[in-house]
Amino acid sequence: MTSLTRLVLDPRHPAAKADLADIDSLHKTLMRLVPDHIGPTPRARAGLLFRAEPGPDPVLLVQTADAPDLTALPTHYGTARTLDLTPLLNSLTSGRTMRYRITAAPTVARSAGNPTPHPVTGKRRGKITHLTGDDAIAWWQRRAAAAGLEPVTVSGRPRPFPRTRITRSAPYFTLTQFDGLARITDTTHLTHALKNGIGRAKSYGAGLLSLAPA
Repeated sequence: MTSLTRLVLDPRHPAAKADLADIDSLHKTLMRLVPDHIGPTPRARAGLLFRAEPGPDPVLLVQTADAPDLTALPTHYGTARTLDLTPLLNSLTSGRTMRYRITAAPTVARSAGNPTPHPVTGKRRGKITHLTGDDAIAWWQRRAAAAGLEPVTVSGRPRPFPRTRITRSAPYFTLTQFDGLARITDTTHLTHALKNGIGRAKSYGAGLLSLAPA
């Protein structure tokens, strides 16, 4: 059962306040919702995806492959409501128009001369570069098509996330929120994208695709 939890944080709570100020802290807190000791890639194995919603109140959407353990959150951290996404997944049909929202990390690997080959695969990849503006929208249109969606309308705006400690540089620390209407073209690919997310930086609040009837 894929679950979606709407979590409204109490901004006065010390733990919530710390998490709202730093995405790394938030990720660690949300990982409490899923089981321990589930392998070397616990976030992916648990299907954990999340997104901070715009608005005056601190609202998070948190998706997990199974029902989350809300008792693992700090006491009085916030209020939560969990829904089973199975009815939505079962309602997807080709040709149907849906409203969508995703905060994603648009990137491209741009070659710089002769990039060093990967030590295992031998593939040569350039530097990962973050995309903005029209380039970011073009990136989303390509990724949406691969995910079984044909965007009809697209709007994009920057959605940077907070960090109190910069431990490393990375091109995907600035995110873009995409909203609009799209037609479903492939339900199998779309279901996979909904369950697994799209793009990079999933541990940092990117990749969660949301759909609603148009």
